[in-house]
Amino acid sequence: MTSGDRPYELDYLPDEAFEEGIFSGFPDADEPLVLREPKPRPIYADTAEALHAVFGFPAFRGVQAQVVDRVLAAQSTLAVMPTGAGKSLTYQLPAVMMEGTCVVVSPLIALMHDQLRAATANGIRAATLTSVDTNREETIERFRNGDLDLLYVAPERASQQHFRELLTRGRISLFAIDEAHCVSEWGHDFRPDYRLLRPMMDAFPDVPRLALTATADRHTRADILEQLGIPTEGLIVSGFDRPNIRYAIRPRDNPLRQLQALLDEHPGPGIIYAPTRAQVEKLAGQLSTGGRQVLPYHAGLDAQVRAANQSAFVASEDMVMVATVAFGMGIDKPDVRFVAHAACPKSIEAYYQETGRAGRDGDPAVAVMLWAADDFARARQRLAEVEEHRRAGERTRIDALAMLVETPHCRRALLLRHFGEDPPATCGNCDNCIEAPGITDGTTVARKLLSAIYRTGQLFGLGYIEKVLTGVPDERVLQRGHDQLSVYGIVTPDEAPLLRPLARALQARGALVSTEHGGLALGGDSRAILKGEAEVQLVVVPKKEGRSRRKGAPGAVFNPVGDSLFDALRSLRRDIAREAGLPPYVIFHDSVLREMAASRPASASELGQIGGVGAKKLEAHGDRFLEVIRQF
Repeated sequence: MTSGDRPYELDYLPDEAFEEGIFSGFPDADEPLVLREPKPRPIYADTAEALHAVFGFPAFRGVQAQVVDRVLAAQSTLAVMPTGAGKSLTYQLPAVMMEGTCVVVSPLIALMHDQLRAATANGIRAATLTSVDTNREETIERFRNGDLDLLYVAPERASQQHFRELLTRGRISLFAIDEAHCVSEWGHDFRPDYRLLRPMMDAFPDVPRLALTATADRHTRADILEQLGIPTEGLIVSGFDRPNIRYAIRPRDNPLRQLQALLDEHPGPGIIYAPTRAQVEKLAGQLSTGGRQVLPYHAGLDAQVRAANQSAFVASEDMVMVATVAFGMGIDKPDVRFVAHAACPKSIEAYYQETGRAGRDGDPAVAVMLWAADDFARARQRLAEVEEHRRAGERTRIDALAMLVETPHCRRALLLRHFGEDPPATCGNCDNCIEAPGITDGTTVARKLLSAIYRTGQLFGLGYIEKVLTGVPDERVLQRGHDQLSVYGIVTPDEAPLLRPLARALQARGALVSTEHGGLALGGDSRAILKGEAEVQLVVVPKKEGRSRRKGAPGAVFNPVGDSLFDALRSLRRDIAREAGLPPYVIFHDSVLREMAASRPASASELGQIGGVGAKKLEAHGDRFLEVIRQF
């Protein structure tokens, strides 16, 4: 199956072809191995010293220290940490402190290569073993000789018997399973090959396991623990909140205008998700006329074009990528300033993961979703294609997403409650908290709408039903005798504007469903609404402000205005990145440059005290940045 054939366009680039020939140099199993002594590892007094020396950080964040301590104590762990919370550090730091190689199972080749660049920039000895690498023999030799801290592989490769045999030829310090929710059928990105990882790990009973994910509800967490053989006491959940992301959800009325306004208001890199390849191409073409570089990405593009567009995005400081969800999981780009959905994602879990690609550097970011009733109509129609034992769970996911888009209350609170947390009632950083929507009781008009749909035979679309309810003497209405129905003309001019938003809300909750011929039919709790046993509260969205960016809005604060030193440091970073063939953020994040501009260090030792300036980066780039700082 190709990536284009997979549901929701997940661009796996699976590593299924594991060549036996590259193992032909192995000794027989009963032949003793003779390996040369590996280069000595640096010796650190404690994790704090290692953290500063390798990554340049003065302290751990969140539950990082707790996870690292368990790993160093050889205790298997499942860590559920939000995107941007530094999950990769929890295995990379132990990898440089423990004897042997940490084997990292990661679902995407692009993600492995991205993390390889970042690890190498910090002086960590890392390699990937994938079907697209041309130095596989060298990597195997480095592993056998103990010259690797990290070895990244895909689950398709890790589950092969030949790979297990390779692992017996070296020393393993840790198994790290990234995106661990892929192991669970209850997860939103189930990958069958993840189910084959436990036998590999069971063959090395003394090696601890670290599973990592940002998106797993209680049911999924329990499944991950069972499938990967991690004890329940090994579960660490740090919370799901991403306070730097501003959530905003709007009805989709003119998506091109709405998305262009988003681009005008928010500089910096951004991702726009569209549901189909055709929509990706159309939106990318339309938005690219605004002067911003906008490129498409989907699994139907030529592989070279797709790779070139991805590389351009990773290296850019202001480009926008319009993509299907084939794009994103493999991108560890921290400076994405906005993520937009041109249509509803498939679940709250998918929404959380996809919006989590914004603001991984901790700077302000925005997540905007545009939705319409037909998003939910299509989602409910797809239920028929889902295996019967999973149908109830998928229906629950759709209902949860409907609650998110229709709630008049705090979006963040609803998101966090979905993942089992008990957040404050308001967050102050979502559209509903910033500008509370109005709420009106739409129960009476909803009952009129549902009654008209029922009495006309559940065959017609909303436009026709509107004519019946408002008493329009349309020729088709008269021909069918629907002007004689009791519902003809029963909606007043004051009620008429509520019909379309009510239809949208009823379709979102499943009380209305689309027929195969484009009509509307009753479903869900429509009977309870008609009988007066259920209410329909309608959210009245406030009118959107003008395009001018409000002071203090995300997008206005992460680049100091008028700071010529900051601009000069960014320019130098861009030059170094270009010379090294690396994305700028791999050199230093914007936050590091801001601290340089603010503190203006005069020596290498002072520069080394800035968070994010590790020993390797200080040695490689310190003099050039100090030279620029001295000019100011």
